Amino acid sequence: MSAFLILLFVCMLAIATGFSMLGQGGGALYTPIQVWLGIDFHEAATTSLFLIMMTSLSATLVYRQAGRIDWPLALVLESVTALGGLTGGLSSGRFSGALLSEVFAGIVAFAALFMVHEFHAPAATTRPAGGLFLWHRQFGEQRYRVNLLIAIPASFAAGLASGLVGVGGGILKVPLMVLLLGIPMQVAVGSSAFMVGLTAAGGFAGHVAVGHWNAKTSIILAVAVVIGAQVGARLSIGVDPDRLKKAFGWFLLAVAALMAVWA
Repeated sequence: MSAFLILLFVCMLAIATGFSMLGQGGGALYTPIQVWLGIDFHEAATTSLFLIMMTSLSATLVYRQAGRIDWPLALVLESVTALGGLTGGLSSGRFSGALLSEVFAGIVAFAALFMVHEFHAPAATTRPAGGLFLWHRQFGEQRYRVNLLIAIPASFAAGLASGLVGVGGGILKVPLMVLLLGIPMQVAVGSSAFMVGLTAAGGFAGHVAVGHWNAKTSIILAVAVVIGAQVGARLSIGVDPDRLKKAFGWFLLAVAALMAVWA
């Protein structure tokens, strides 16, 4: 293995460890690191999506055992998000790498602000709510309601953006699940860890269809992210992620600024 691949391997191992602690796939850093090391944006995005699939699979095994995934909710939202991811992946070739880098920077900046600022799920009210599209959920001792009229289009938009720029959507899904849908943070993190893999699979399929995949690099780096995701998810079970979330937020703001300048 070349020195270049060894460097990428170490970077991806560290990224997968950190991001899996927050229910995210790591695409916020998988893609820019490859771009900064000279890899074409479209190839970098495709490799990133493949690595997110592997990170998600590894982390989901841990979160499932810990009972952190709301499976019905995750499957309903993800069915729409994966469709958006496929659409984004198929459409990515129509846009220049420079433009996609700018879009990527905007998405990362949004996620960073969510991490840095103290946001909380909207408080539930005792007022009985009607409506065909309001889904009442009970997960363990936690109760919350999901407005599907908001959840469905927001999930598709998150998938579309993630497929275009090579992220799994966790940096969009967790904020959207908490702020728009009122889902508790722990449930959002665990469910997102599962969902990002399916979103990434949709985007990955689109990119592969238009010839952007470097299989050799992806498979080698997949070993790193599977290990990192196992470590990160296990650490997350027993650690309060608030401080880590803020540190990542400031770091992602710097990444977003660099990507905007680099483009």
